[in-house]
Amino acid sequence: MTMASERPSAPLRRIGPFAALGLSLSVCLLPSPATAQVAVRGEVVHTLEGAPLRPGVVIARDGKIEWVGPAAQARIPEGLRLLEAAVVTPGLIDPHSVVGLAGIYNQRAGADTQVEDQDQLELSDPIQPELRAIDAYNAREELVAWVRSFGVTTMHTGHGPGAIASGQTMIVKTRGSTVEEATVEPLTMIAFTLGPGVSRHFQSPGTRGKGVAMLRGDLIKAQRYLERKDQEDESKRPDPDLKLEALGMVLRKEVPALVTAQTATEIMTALRLQREFGFDLVLDGAAESYLLLDEIRRAAVPVLLHPPMVRPGGELRNAAFDTAAKLRDAGIPFALQSGYESYVPKTRVVLFEAAIAAANGLGFDGALAAITIDA
Repeated sequence: MTMASERPSAPLRRIGPFAALGLSLSVCLLPSPATAQVAVRGEVVHTLEGAPLRPGVVIARDGKIEWVGPAAQARIPEGLRLLEAAVVTPGLIDPHSVVGLAGIYNQRAGADTQVEDQDQLELSDPIQPELRAIDAYNAREELVAWVRSFGVTTMHTGHGPGAIASGQTMIVKTRGSTVEEATVEPLTMIAFTLGPGVSRHFQSPGTRGKGVAMLRGDLIKAQRYLERKDQEDESKRPDPDLKLEALGMVLRKEVPALVTAQTATEIMTALRLQREFGFDLVLDGAAESYLLLDEIRRAAVPVLLHPPMVRPGGELRNAAFDTAAKLRDAGIPFALQSGYESYVPKTRVVLFEAAIAAANGLGFDGALAAITIDA
């Protein structure tokens, strides 16, 4: 498009590469259009649509990316704020987090503290798919601003692993002072967990088999609930049941099931449940997915892979640095996530996790794609 060639008299403001991360596709995330009148000149601009621009310019006005191209062709309108950076990338996407439900202090309220910032896992019942992330997300949580400072502009966040069905997830931007301002999608998936990790939080189930039986039982109840709900005779329809309504959305493929399954045993169980009930499945964690590449590819199931730097132990004892590269080579859609681990202060950052995957077979372009366009 045609734009004026005048440049404002304001000097270029040089910012470091970490601060620049996300500017090219995230300036629209600034609090108000008045602050989103900006041009960014990068020594290297990664667009993920062909070779990087060296140098390149990104222009955004009124909260929208207006132009991206070689610096030599840029026509910067008068009055725009100019920034200069070594590296500019699209805004980073964290495709599975609990930030906003889990907070920066990493502790629950007790007799000696007034802090309560851990809402990602409700321990009163192992199956609670009706819990809505939008009712618990705190847009003002310091951890949101912290991950934004590393270029994370979009998160898929919500109730985390640890329960058979822990609740719902949502997609947010890491800006805004209220959940309404931050929300892109209020309901994205429903989170489930398979394996012994559930028994660490609940008396029942105690074993893998019991956990799957409990889940199958409630899914069958949800099937019956949907059948009764669809009856023409209103007097025969069941009373609303939030749990069965939520499971019904999964059964009707209105939302996918995000199933945390780390070991080969759990991954195969998740695939078996998908075949039985016909829902859309996204594998989460999938630490031993490299053992089941053919099975996952045949099922056409995407993977939100565990953070490469995850501490190996328990169900994650066989986690590997190069799993992302193996998924890529097998043609399995995947993305890298920060996830949640109670022993990690604050949260992991997908920027650094992607760096480890890049150094272990995925390469720079593959790693950047895994936390941007592929995510």
